[in-house]
Amino acid sequence: MSDDASPDSGAFVRESGRLSLLTLVSRVLGLVREMTRAAFMGTGVLADAFTVSFLIPNFLRRLFAEGSIAVAFIPTFKGYLLAGDREESEEFLCSMHTVLNLLVGGTVLLGIALTPLIVRLFRSDPAETVVLTRMMFPYLALVSFAAFLQGILNSVHVFVPAGVAPILFNLGFIAVPYLIAPFLPNPARALAVGVLVGGLAQALCQLPAVLRRGYRFRFISPARAFRNPGMRRVLALIAPTILGMAAYQVNELVCTAVASRAGVGVATSLTFSLRLQELVLGIFAVSIGTVMLPDLSERAKLGDWGAFSDRLEGALKAIVLVTIPVAVFSMIEGRDIIVLLFKAREFGEESVNLTVRAFFFHMTGLFFIASNRILAPAFYAQEDTKSPVWAGMAAFAVNILLAVLLAGPMGGGGIALALSLGSALNTLILVRLLIRRGVPGVSRAAASVARYALRILAFSVPAGAAAYLCRRVLTAPLSGTRGRFLAAGVPLAACTLAFAAVGVGLLALTRDEPAAGLLRALGRRNRR
Repeated sequence: MSDDASPDSGAFVRESGRLSLLTLVSRVLGLVREMTRAAFMGTGVLADAFTVSFLIPNFLRRLFAEGSIAVAFIPTFKGYLLAGDREESEEFLCSMHTVLNLLVGGTVLLGIALTPLIVRLFRSDPAETVVLTRMMFPYLALVSFAAFLQGILNSVHVFVPAGVAPILFNLGFIAVPYLIAPFLPNPARALAVGVLVGGLAQALCQLPAVLRRGYRFRFISPARAFRNPGMRRVLALIAPTILGMAAYQVNELVCTAVASRAGVGVATSLTFSLRLQELVLGIFAVSIGTVMLPDLSERAKLGDWGAFSDRLEGALKAIVLVTIPVAVFSMIEGRDIIVLLFKAREFGEESVNLTVRAFFFHMTGLFFIASNRILAPAFYAQEDTKSPVWAGMAAFAVNILLAVLLAGPMGGGGIALALSLGSALNTLILVRLLIRRGVPGVSRAAASVARYALRILAFSVPAGAAAYLCRRVLTAPLSGTRGRFLAAGVPLAACTLAFAAVGVGLLALTRDEPAAGLLRALGRRNRR
């Protein structure tokens, strides 16, 4: 068993770049996945049933998998690796493996038994929703094991297998329905089988990399597993985090329940809109956060707070540089994006209108949601899981209240706006709490990021105006054109060029340092 050395800044850029590239492929395939889903089901009753059914195991996945691994397992395992005790490290892995599978396995069985009661919270086809939910509940076990393997690899700064895993999941989701849909009662069940096949591939693809690095784990007695000091540390760290994650995920469940009562197709249109938002978040925010957490954990344990603050500031400025211009552009060109990607077969004009409305308001919160993906690991690296919990619970309360109030007059757009406003509150609270911790350099970094955000927003306004004018010029000549690739694709491409020309030109004229630094880092990575 070996521990990879702590990465220098060049290694950080290389790993972040590799993971970003893989995540880009994954997110593009994720779009193809949603296009497949849209073509098979549109935004009708069957689509709503699938949306609700997939949401339920996904809710639990984020608690057992993402929550426990990111905030508790990696910092604890990192401590064992730094201590260099092989036997204690292996004992901890066995304990984590045993407890995770025990809890997840029990949850899957209980969930399958209680599915008829759970689906009553949603206004969707109850019979089909029960069948689909029971089919997809085992996905929780598969993806939890995948997250455990990812945590081991990320702790030693190995990120490529974790980047490949969601690619395989998406390929399974895309391919399986086309192969088996003719043999099943409806396409939703074919998609459910695709979810299970993709989840299995996600887990198995990471196992060889773990074994090659000498890590071994097995089932041990539950009593012995729960007595392990590292396991106790994980449980102590994760207890408040699960509360906060539960608040966030219950938030999503409640919003979906509200959406299911706002009209047929509203809940499904929100998921299509969120998929587009996740494309940007996954490529940049999640990739940066994933690579940052092990490094920030190490900086915190060594007391290197200057480097801690500098790395955090650089990551947040990179988020600003990407998310604010993308949000402005997407709010202008949302309809062309939705039509180009999704309008086919069962996804008609009504589905487009529902999704465009949600997408506009989702994008208003893109910067805040992305920032939260970076700020939360800064707390986890210091083994502080309570602060993000309190911030998340405050955002949860605001989001739910606004979703209920706005769903009536604004439909899916109101629910999307509620998420954006709740995310903004979450960001403000996290920044405030991080400053109050007194970490050297954090207050300065926060002020610098805020100034930079205003600057990039100012640059995005003229770039957005150029894209808007370009769209107005092209609207009349292409208004009667048949085919989405010509009617939507040509304006989208032209507006993208106009927006990019003005935006990049302003960055070049002002010699924007974060943008130049990003280009230098990418250049060094390409030369390698």
